[in-house]
Amino acid sequence: GRRLGRGEEGGLCIGYVADAMHTGILPGALRALHSERPGIHIALYNLPPTEQFEGLRQRSLDIALVHEPPSVDDPDLQAAPLLKDPLLLALPAGHPLADQKDVTPRDLDGQPWIAVENAQDPAWRDTFVAACTAAGFTPDIRLDAAEPLTALGLVASGLGLALVQKSMVRATTEDVAVRELPWHDTCVQLWAAWHRIDLRPLVASFRATVLRTRSTAQMC
Repeated sequence: GRRLGRGEEGGLCIGYVADAMHTGILPGALRALHSERPGIHIALYNLPPTEQFEGLRQRSLDIALVHEPPSVDDPDLQAAPLLKDPLLLALPAGHPLADQKDVTPRDLDGQPWIAVENAQDPAWRDTFVAACTAAGFTPDIRLDAAEPLTALGLVASGLGLALVQKSMVRATTEDVAVRELPWHDTCVQLWAAWHRIDLRPLVASFRATVLRTRSTAQMC
């Protein structure tokens, strides 16, 4: 009974998108939780945001880590931003632009590109092309990558250029060069969402841990 009162029973059910992992937000929060309460059972569910929000409403999830928050007038859910992860240009190390200090939109126009899929956006390819066009260049998309790590592998093989999150840079090899594009101000966002009513102290405690973890995350 005392353990229940302290919120130490029942474990935690956490919904997340892949970016919550490789940005370090979720691993960092879980590491802190394990240090404080090593006996807590954790269940992780990689789910689309709509399913995560429904899980919060049904109490099958305790916290959700998503790219966009629920509506501000949602009667059940609240949210807070965790980080904005800027997109950088990844290109083969032997590419002519790799040794160029400043890369302009004109330099990228017509270059072979690897588009990174966004499972949360059914029109992700159109969204990618529109963002490139708005920045001043038209990509020649040769390949689609299911996620950023695959894109980096294709870039390393010399098959094209890609835009990847800054948090992914540590996964690059010597075959990949990375350049900032100050004129291409695009970020991948991450939010934490939860039910407005806390039923267990453990949930509120872990949420506070997640929100503290954001202070060490990379921001735009």
